[in-house]
Amino acid sequence: MNSSSPLRILITGGAGFIGSNLVRLVLGKGHQVLNADALTYAGNLNSLADLVSHPSYQFVQLDLTDSDAVADQVTEFGPDAVMHLAAESHVDRSIDGPGQFIQTNVIGTYNLLQACLVHWRSLSAEQAEAFRFLHVSTDEVYGSLGSQGQFTETTSYDPHSPYSASKAASDHLARAWHDTYKLPVLVTNCSNNYGPYQFPEKLIPVVILKCLRGESIPVYGKGDNIRDWLYVDDHCRALFDVVTKGTPGETYNIGGNNERNNLELVETLCHLLDELRPCPSGKSHSEKITFVTDRPGHDLRYAIDASKIKRELGWEPVENFESGFRKTVLWYLRHESWWEDIVSGDYKLQRFGVSK
Repeated sequence: MNSSSPLRILITGGAGFIGSNLVRLVLGKGHQVLNADALTYAGNLNSLADLVSHPSYQFVQLDLTDSDAVADQVTEFGPDAVMHLAAESHVDRSIDGPGQFIQTNVIGTYNLLQACLVHWRSLSAEQAEAFRFLHVSTDEVYGSLGSQGQFTETTSYDPHSPYSASKAASDHLARAWHDTYKLPVLVTNCSNNYGPYQFPEKLIPVVILKCLRGESIPVYGKGDNIRDWLYVDDHCRALFDVVTKGTPGETYNIGGNNERNNLELVETLCHLLDELRPCPSGKSHSEKITFVTDRPGHDLRYAIDASKIKRELGWEPVENFESGFRKTVLWYLRHESWWEDIVSGDYKLQRFGVSK
C-alpha cells in the first residue's frame, strides 16, 4: 500500500482509548478518516472534540451488530483500508455481562468482514490489490505465561475470560476470511496499553484518580500479576506500519518491552504522584494501597515477543517505563475536566467482575 498518497481509512472504535489516539495519528499523516463508533460507555467524543472541524475527519455513530448499517457505511465511504479496533474490552465487565462481548466482538467483526468483502470484490484490480483490513486484537487470547517465555505469533490460543474468548473468536474469523475468501486481512495482538484518553476503569487511570481523590487504591490478589506495558502512541505507530507495510495474512505481535508486576506498577504511579501532586497530609499515596479479592480467572503473566514486527517493518517502542508513565500521569493531571465528566456520571470507579 502506498501511504504517501492520501488514503481513505475507516477506523472502528475511533472514539475509544486506542482509537482516538489512532485517529489523531492517521490525520496527522495526511489521510482521510471515517470514525465509526457505537458510543457505548467507553466511547467518548470529548476525546476528539478539537477535530470536529478537521477537513479530513468524519464521524458516524455505528453499531457493528447492525449488519445493514455496517454494509451501508462501508459502501458509502469506500475505504482504501479498514482498521478495526471496536470491541468490548474490559475483562471485569465481561465476567458480569458476557453477552455484549459476544455480540460486539464476534457478531460485529463478522458483519464488518462481510461488508468489507463485498466492498473489496467491487474494486478495480489495482484498488483490490492495495486494500487492507487490519483486525486489532490482544495478547490475552494466548492465555497465561509462567515466569519464563514470551508470546509469539505462533503461540497457541488459550483464552480464560469471556473477553479474551470473544477476541479469540474474532481473530479466527478474520484469518478465515483471508484464507477462505482472500480478503487482505492482517491481525495484530498487542500487550496492555496505557496513556492519554483511557477510560478510567483500567488499572492505570484507576490508580491515578484514586490517588487524586484520596481513596483506597485496590490491588488484586497479591499484586504479582505481570503485564507488558505499551504506550498507546507507540501502539498506534505500529498499527499504521502494519496496515501500510505489512503482508496480508500475517500476524504481528506488538509489545512494549516493559514488564512489571501490578504492585510495582501501582507503587511507581504513587511515587510519581508524590512528586507531581503530593498528598495534603504529606504522606505517600502508596499508603492507600489495599489488597482486594483477586479477579476470577486472572492470568498470571503476559509478555510479548515483538521481534517479528521490528525485523520486518522496522517498528519498536519509543517510550520506556519511566518516560511513558510520567507522560501519562501528567496528562491526567492536565486534563481533569475530561475525566471529571466521566466519574461525575454513573461510573464512580466502582469495581466489576466480583461475582463468580
